[in-house]
Amino acid sequence: MVSYIKEYIRWLDSDCITDEERRELAAIKENDSEIKSRFFRPLEFGTAGLRGIMGAGINRMNTHVVKQTTQGLAELILRGGGEAAKRGVVICHDCRKNSREFALEAAEVMAGNGIFVRIFEDLRPTPELSFAIRHYGAIAGINITASHNPKEYNGYKVYWEDGAQLPPEHAEKVAAAMAGIDVLCGAKHMPLEEAEKQGLVEVLGEETDERFLSKVLEQAIAPADVARGFEDLKIAYTPFHGTGYRLVPEALRRVGVRELFCIPEQMQVDGSFPTVGSPNPEDAEGFELAIKYARQQNSDIIIGTDPDSDRLAVMAKSGGDYKMITGNQLGVLLLSYIIEARKRKSALPENAAAIKTIVSTEMARAVAEANGVYMTDTFTGFKFIAEKIKEFEETGSYKVIFSFEESIGYMVGDFVRDKDAVTGAVLVAEMAACYRLRGMSLLDALEELYKRHGYYAEKTVNLVMPGLDGLENMKRLMSSLRKAPLNTIGGRKVVRVRDYLEGTARTAGGAREPLPIKGSNVLYFELEDGSSFIVRPSGTEPKIKVYNLVRGESKEECAEKIKAAMKEIDDIKKDYM
Repeated sequence: MVSYIKEYIRWLDSDCITDEERRELAAIKENDSEIKSRFFRPLEFGTAGLRGIMGAGINRMNTHVVKQTTQGLAELILRGGGEAAKRGVVICHDCRKNSREFALEAAEVMAGNGIFVRIFEDLRPTPELSFAIRHYGAIAGINITASHNPKEYNGYKVYWEDGAQLPPEHAEKVAAAMAGIDVLCGAKHMPLEEAEKQGLVEVLGEETDERFLSKVLEQAIAPADVARGFEDLKIAYTPFHGTGYRLVPEALRRVGVRELFCIPEQMQVDGSFPTVGSPNPEDAEGFELAIKYARQQNSDIIIGTDPDSDRLAVMAKSGGDYKMITGNQLGVLLLSYIIEARKRKSALPENAAAIKTIVSTEMARAVAEANGVYMTDTFTGFKFIAEKIKEFEETGSYKVIFSFEESIGYMVGDFVRDKDAVTGAVLVAEMAACYRLRGMSLLDALEELYKRHGYYAEKTVNLVMPGLDGLENMKRLMSSLRKAPLNTIGGRKVVRVRDYLEGTARTAGGAREPLPIKGSNVLYFELEDGSSFIVRPSGTEPKIKVYNLVRGESKEECAEKIKAAMKEIDDIKKDYM
């Protein structure tokens, strides 16, 4: 009998599943492809934790997988002895269906292992979890969230004592431990009522919020100096039905924003995301309702945060409409503003540094270097940014003032170690107020930066490849590009190819040299005009991401270069989709 069928039958016959789960599984007994999809392999645990569609099965997010994962994490923590267990974990969750249930299950497994638990009373933003781990000196943290994924998904993210996502060596140990734990009944467990009696549980609420908000507001640079700019600056805000609904408006009001309008329907916490097709603020379509209200209120900008409030998007008024500021553009705007504002306050460290990911715009490097700020790159994901900050702290080499990635993730300072839309919103508001005093919008400020540093443009294309065939096609595409790299892209010669998996760069002439970082499945094509073409599989979704980063003498030239490069993307679609 095929192994996935055996596991399916084992679940059906188990006393550990609920009647509802049994009915769900019985309903697919004649559907082999669905059974295979749910049972062909477990969800893979890595540095980003788990993420998957909710439902019964080992390849789905459910209470059994949550308990098995938590038991694996508990065993890692207990290797540190009684002191690690006493330091305990902090548990947080977002607005999604089952998120609270999964969080409570995780708490009961941790308590069952004798590990102290701090759990938030209700949903909270991801950056507050990172803060709380550091603030309380916890050994680890758990966040039940699938970030901006569709409503059918949920996830399980693990953080370590530095407030950053789990490092690879620890993730491997958790995965290894999970392999020896029966997913259906292998986890230890203690009811929360009993855990409370034994002093193993503490509920976090307003006191932690206040401490977090205090640190958020400390990141503001010159709110008093731009107070007049706040007087008539109008901001519309949407949390996309998620965790930002309370703390983001509170932080904005405390920093000085007077005219704040929160989109009523989307302030309602709802994991079904009823007013948007997708809860991803990267997609302009999700702002349809916010734009409607912003027009009525004559708002200057719209701020949107994703369901777990770690990612931030901004739209700016442009004539009678609103224009999306891309993740790269907002990163450049914030970097430039933070540097200039700190200089005016004589608060820019001599060893100031900024961090971006390798797929983010090179315009940020131009802005940083023009101001004497060191810029360095990491792989995609804030866990790598956090590692770099930790390295700087240990060596005393640099003080990081700002970090970002193109997929609308920003981190101001270093008091948290993950994307932080709460603090990001505060700095966006302060920046908008500052430029307003100069008679400029954020779009005006961006144009000024282009004139000063040159024109840059970026376009990311997602090639979605779902299912088992999709996984194979993704592997085949990356293998093919390694064996036969592109020689020209959009009519421009490729002069150097960086293979970050093996950590080497190869020139068109065949010369090789080592790269400063390696170990990520990314191919980076450098073109003769300073533009870049990057291909990598997503770490959380079944898709290949293609990044087209160009430079030019004008917006028009940049647009033409992006258009020309689309031929390569069309060829990839034809061959692999």
